[in-house]
Amino acid sequence: MFWNREIETIDRTALESLQFKKLSKALSDAASTPFYKKVFKENNVDVKKIRSLEHLKDLPFTTKADLRLSYPDGMVAVPRSEIVRMHASSGTTGKSTVIFYTAQDIADWADLIARSMMASGTTRDDVFQNMMGYGLFTGGLGLHYGAERLGCMVIPASSGNSLKQIQLMQDFHTTVIHITPSYALHLGDVVSEQGVNPPDLGVKRAYLGAEPYSEETRNKLQEQWGLTAYNSYGLSEMNGPGVSFECEEQCGMHIWEDFYIAEIINPDTGERLPDGEAGELVLTHINRAAMPIIRYRTRDLTRILPEPCACGRTHRRMERIKGRTDDMLIVGGVNVFPSQIESVLMKIPEVGNNYQIVLDRHENLDRLHIRVEIYSKMFQGDLKALERLKKKVVEELKALITVNPRIEFLEPGSLPPSTGKAVRVIDNRKI
Repeated sequence: MFWNREIETIDRTALESLQFKKLSKALSDAASTPFYKKVFKENNVDVKKIRSLEHLKDLPFTTKADLRLSYPDGMVAVPRSEIVRMHASSGTTGKSTVIFYTAQDIADWADLIARSMMASGTTRDDVFQNMMGYGLFTGGLGLHYGAERLGCMVIPASSGNSLKQIQLMQDFHTTVIHITPSYALHLGDVVSEQGVNPPDLGVKRAYLGAEPYSEETRNKLQEQWGLTAYNSYGLSEMNGPGVSFECEEQCGMHIWEDFYIAEIINPDTGERLPDGEAGELVLTHINRAAMPIIRYRTRDLTRILPEPCACGRTHRRMERIKGRTDDMLIVGGVNVFPSQIESVLMKIPEVGNNYQIVLDRHENLDRLHIRVEIYSKMFQGDLKALERLKKKVVEELKALITVNPRIEFLEPGSLPPSTGKAVRVIDNRKI
């Protein structure tokens, strides 16, 4: 199904022509802002000399630090009277990053989400329960407006309050949910504790986002709920959700290239990499009047999938996020991504849905401690079975990450349940 067949299946040459036209305007708008006016001057950038998409690589990058430096509105390209909304990051380190929107920006964003949802099979006949947080966070409102634009009945449940979520799903026959993968796993367990088989609720589709997760976690969720789970990708600097979305083929997320220009770079050198090679994703927003952002370093690691998609859409696809350049853990000199650990844990049947990675330092040596819940049946007196399971987890983890972890098994419910973004890593090292 297509929301806008013409633009979703546009010829690549025509798409690149449209991208350049939009890029030229975005550069002109950006050059009028205090931040980019200064940056372009310092780097001898004349936006009128950018005559092709290829020249984009000659422009300087924008970083999260730049957004904080321009706080609150140094990147705004329209009069304050034209701004109708702002969103902001959580601001866990330093100042928040703030993004502004005109009324047309909001309308375009909703249209993009409607396009994304229809690409994965959702229609106006669906009931959409939004379990993402609302407020300054972009995830909740982004999908809310898009689902309404598509014509779904929207239940703005927000996150948490699991028993209420279940009641809403039962009473209003929810068919589509938007949820973090960690909360989806937890909610499935709560449903089962209430004596209900999760597939019996009739949810057909889940949109997952807001936190890293593995393919094994997706498979576990699909089996637990009896639904199809779709990957989506977004970040507040680029509006929020809707930068890329899986279609019904579930083979990579289509980057909506009439809104964004995507590049993959070597995170160490900044050199642009060809399609198919893994690196850091860099995005340029070419469809936001209030706040165009040029060559934003997302810190997310992925690659562009060069093969055409069987769905017929011509917009290129990106692979699921492997990790972040700034989420990477260095343990005893070895690079480890939390998603690697999750991929091992989630494919072991005896392992539950909640885990925690704890890093400590003892006698100047790093120690990797993984606390993981396992199902209650494993605590029924067979110590040898527990030891065999622990050995299996250690061996499979060590084979993948080459670090020898210490495993601690916990009973279900021992770790705090996540109703939003899960806190998976606790780093107690003084490094």
